Amino acid sequence: MASLRDIRKRIRSVKNTRQITKAMKMVSAAKLRKAQDAILAARPYAQTLEQIISELAVRSADQELAHPLLATRPIRRVELLLLTSDRGLAGGFNSNVIRRANRYLYENSNLQVRVSTVGRKGNDFFRNRGQSIRKDFAGLYATLNYRSAANVAEELAAAFLNDEVDAVYVVYNEFVSAITQNVVVSQLLPLQPAAVKAATTATPETVTAAPALVDFKYEPSRQAVLDRLVPQAVNIKLYRALLESVASEQGARMSAMENATNNATDMISSYTLLYNRTRQAVITKELMEIVSGAEALK
Repeated sequence: MASLRDIRKRIRSVKNTRQITKAMKMVSAAKLRKAQDAILAARPYAQTLEQIISELAVRSADQELAHPLLATRPIRRVELLLLTSDRGLAGGFNSNVIRRANRYLYENSNLQVRVSTVGRKGNDFFRNRGQSIRKDFAGLYATLNYRSAANVAEELAAAFLNDEVDAVYVVYNEFVSAITQNVVVSQLLPLQPAAVKAATTATPETVTAAPALVDFKYEPSRQAVLDRLVPQAVNIKLYRALLESVASEQGARMSAMENATNNATDMISSYTLLYNRTRQAVITKELMEIVSGAEALK
């Protein structure tokens, strides 16, 4: 049985840990509010921009308009971009993304897949297991804004345009709530607006039955508008994925620290009960020794 001093040290240690986890929970809650506001503000813009490109692509289907970032080709070489965090203590946030990336590599072993990472956890995992990393975008979260995200997107787009890769996918946690995050594998390039996706899966009957769209007047031209919007849509899509990842990280860390705080409270209660029982046993033993000594002196 542990001594009273050992139990007191354990209680003190767990109380100190509870203070740390409680403080980390409060910090993550404050950061989550800011990250949640950012992603809620970015989603409508990204969805509207994708809708504009979709409608423009449908209206211009008979105009032979195209953009290189919309062009599909047989997929043989793929770039996989992982969005993890720089720090741990976030529950299954990082492990879920890494597990999904590993599954993608296993399911597409017939393709030439090169990996890039944003976040130290994903980079450390694959480097420790001998997986070659094309590039680690270190420190991106510290200066995360639209321009920094656009720089990454433009680098990936340049690789796609230079025929170095045939497709680019992003693996990240999509923010749902503070306790729920969904791991998704999103195709970044070639860009596939909603109408293009629907057209590739639609039957001839549904295509002919679709209502005619009212066209607009474009300045300076349809192609110029398309050339301006498509690269911007790619940048916004990656920027949104980064914001989703940041919000998911703070939500996962807040939930993990809350669970750790509750577990620490339960441990303190258990150790306090053990301390009281051990103390009572020591007192009972001392009383028995005193009584036995008194009886021996009679």
